Amino acid sequence: MLKMLLNGTCAYDCAYCPVRTQREPVSYSPGEFADTFLRLWQDGLVEGLFLSSGIPRDVDCVMHDLVETGEILRRRGYGGYLHLKILPGATRADIHDAARVADRISINLETTSPDRLGGIAGVKDYRQDILKRQAWVAEEKPGGHTTQLVIGAADETDAEILSCLADQYRRVRPSRVYFSAFRSLPRTPLATHPDTPAWRARRLYQADFLLRDYGITADELRAALDEEGFFANRDPKVVLADSRMPVNVNLAPRRDLLRIPGIGPKAADRILALRRVQPFTCPADLARAGIRGQTAGRHLTFDGRDAIQTKLFP
Repeated sequence: MLKMLLNGTCAYDCAYCPVRTQREPVSYSPGEFADTFLRLWQDGLVEGLFLSSGIPRDVDCVMHDLVETGEILRRRGYGGYLHLKILPGATRADIHDAARVADRISINLETTSPDRLGGIAGVKDYRQDILKRQAWVAEEKPGGHTTQLVIGAADETDAEILSCLADQYRRVRPSRVYFSAFRSLPRTPLATHPDTPAWRARRLYQADFLLRDYGITADELRAALDEEGFFANRDPKVVLADSRMPVNVNLAPRRDLLRIPGIGPKAADRILALRRVQPFTCPADLARAGIRGQTAGRHLTFDGRDAIQTKLFP
């Protein structure tokens, strides 16, 4: 995957971004970039393209160039994966055209709220430039759009991020949310701001998977936060499971099985199918469902199918 900027300079003031410090004009025209990329693709050096841009001038002009680049690539026979970045403040027409030409489009939230964004990027209007455009993105490319949060730059808590994620999946349903741990860079306003540990982004990825794919709610996940609203450096699924009673592997519904560490959607489905034929009698039996290790076994009981299972969750 080739990840490139069409323009390597930017007039915006995002305090964490290295592009704002670049003063030499570095850019491709749509035709120049298409020529370069197609040579790489035809030589087998790249298989896909993620194309974004700094904003050195009017947003509409830059968005037009991004879309035109995609159109040139498609006209010239490129049928591979294409991801185009939607810029803050983009017009509905440009978002429509980007969705038409690209496999995936995205606009970055950057942070969790207008107040948080105001502290790190004063030029952008969170509601108008980002949230309104994101709603258009979702309408133009349902199931084919993503977003990203920069973790720690705006000093937001994990509790704020959970609320933001819950709103995202309720309102615009992105296919993925990405997390980038903040890193301080010389010659930026946040040059002395503490770096965000990489593990924090990992824990948020785990929480996001639980929200998106496991049916675990933001309210449930808040039980894994500390008093200041942050996850510890432990898998939040394990933290939650450690605070609950074990469940009976032979009787628990799928929803309860998904809350057991080491059991994902596929393993839960295998358990449901296999236990109809033969009950699980001990942790070693879990290997029949493709579950390895001892983590899951610590949170399960193995009574017979005639036992009474109390549901942990309504």
